[in-house]
Amino acid sequence: MARKDLLHIVESIGLPPEESALYLAGLSLGSSPASAFAKRAGMNRITAYNHLESLAKRGLLTVVQAKSGKKYAPVSPEEFALEARKNVDALHRVLPELRALQGASFRSPQVKFFQGWEGVKRVYEDTLTAEGELLNFANSALVRAHWEHYDEEYVAERVRRKLHLRGIAPDDEAGKHVHGLDHKALREIRLVPAKDFNFNNEINIYDQKVAIVSFGEGEGELFGIIIESADVADTQRQIFEMAWRYAKVVKRDAKRA
Repeated sequence: MARKDLLHIVESIGLPPEESALYLAGLSLGSSPASAFAKRAGMNRITAYNHLESLAKRGLLTVVQAKSGKKYAPVSPEEFALEARKNVDALHRVLPELRALQGASFRSPQVKFFQGWEGVKRVYEDTLTAEGELLNFANSALVRAHWEHYDEEYVAERVRRKLHLRGIAPDDEAGKHVHGLDHKALREIRLVPAKDFNFNNEINIYDQKVAIVSFGEGEGELFGIIIESADVADTQRQIFEMAWRYAKVVKRDAKRA
């Protein structure tokens, strides 16, 4: 990955560009004085010193007082990721309070469109912000064909956040396999006949949102949509519950056969 891309990712957790550059510089320098950080990051020593002190206060650098003066060393990337996750988790915890501060006029229905695979992954990431249960129509084989590490990345993160999912999926080989692992994945899946309901889109219903992902093969057909509307989400939730009851009947009938 290019250095500018690494800088962008580090900045995305809330670090100013200068502090992001200094942290990355420190990973290759190790324990070094401010002058070495400044030279590696391409800034003057006084500016670098001020930002290094700021990073130290945030716990992202350690400081050692040597005979020759202060030396700074960055925390490991694993510790850095842990600090970033703490910030994200803290933000998730106060989302209800933040929404309460937002005036009703700013909570009008919204539709967001995301193009391409990176856009689709942003839609999936948004579902992980759910405060309650996730309801889901999905083709178990289709999403895994596009996302090789879907279970290790998305499902594992959903489980880590203790987000329960109820889903409806085609009764095919992939559906049966995924259904068999429900107890490990904090979910309950019901299967419907694949010949009648072989979904090509995925729909997730959560909070006041409906997220739709299209896995079409043609150019421009891979995209995602997030609709934020209490009315739309409530209607889709009712449709899901109706389908959920039907899926239960089909499952019972299959046992009799």
